[in-house]
Amino acid sequence: MKVLSPRALRALERFNATYPWDHNAHYHRWILRQLPRRFGCALDVGSGSGDLARLLAGRAAAVTAIDSDPVITARARELTPTALPVTFAVADVPAELPAGSYDVITCVAAIHHLPFTEALTCFRRHLAPGGTLVVLGLSRARAPVDHMIGVIAVPANAAMGWLKNRGRPSNPPASMTARTRPADMAFDDIVGEAGKILPGARLRRRLFWRYSLVWNQSDRPGVSSVG
Repeated sequence: MKVLSPRALRALERFNATYPWDHNAHYHRWILRQLPRRFGCALDVGSGSGDLARLLAGRAAAVTAIDSDPVITARARELTPTALPVTFAVADVPAELPAGSYDVITCVAAIHHLPFTEALTCFRRHLAPGGTLVVLGLSRARAPVDHMIGVIAVPANAAMGWLKNRGRPSNPPASMTARTRPADMAFDDIVGEAGKILPGARLRRRLFWRYSLVWNQSDRPGVSSVG
């Protein structure tokens, strides 16, 4: 669905490149609000440069952060103070997920790189009783509401870039250096598949081309989808 001419798109791309901002980090505080004030072990899947893992370390006894990219993982170690209880590791999910159970599992902008069903099944298996899973993912626009939200996000994205950079040109943050491939699952398909694996999961479309999934081990059967 095209809403802008090629010329306007090129101009918008130049603007966004001049005023970049991290769409995933924008939701980090929201992710923390879904979690207890204190918890034991946490697992951050697709940890990238470690921004979320460091935030989780402020509440967790220990954080294991995994990513399939050894370069960005090495960078995450460099950026993380040794006093924080965070361990970074290079691993592929679900095949190499660290053993054990976790009170919190987070996965931000990574699950569309993974076999979706196997990944959710793996997360469920490793989530401790009463634990919380939070996924922030990317979905393919298919339904009219997807395109409507995308149209709204275009000017909002430019405005946020300007505000977050305080009107000054900037270089992309370290967390944006990795390339992200497009998502191939539509939101409705994600809702349907998640309902089979995570009864009671709460899913919602989000601005800036994201969706959220929250599931607690104690959630009752039935999947909830909002917008």
